[in-house]
Amino acid sequence: MEIEKTNRMNALFEFYAALLTDKQMNYIELYYADDYSLAEIAEEYQVSRQAVYDNIKRTERILEDYERKLHMYSDYIVRSQVFEEILESYPQDKYLKEKIDLLTSIDNRE
Repeated sequence: MEIEKTNRMNALFEFYAALLTDKQMNYIELYYADDYSLAEIAEEYQVSRQAVYDNIKRTERILEDYERKLHMYSDYIVRSQVFEEILESYPQDKYLKEKIDLLTSIDNRE
């Protein structure tokens, strides 16, 4: 499994997990975050490997669709880059650092 896809799916999952069904959440988390194989997930849930595969592929498409429509992950990346640039340009500015810390905490709250 390619690392870029794994990282992307894990990131999208962080943003959109609440929009998935319990089964979708469980399968994606086991497959991408916990590195279970299709066979291990199938055994855990007593279904076929094909059922697990189909569910994971469908959930990947759903996560990508949410991102296309909502842009939560891509907006987060852009915000993070802008914050870094500001902090690099104004390293001594306590006011800016305080405000960026506040905005970052809003992005990272659960």
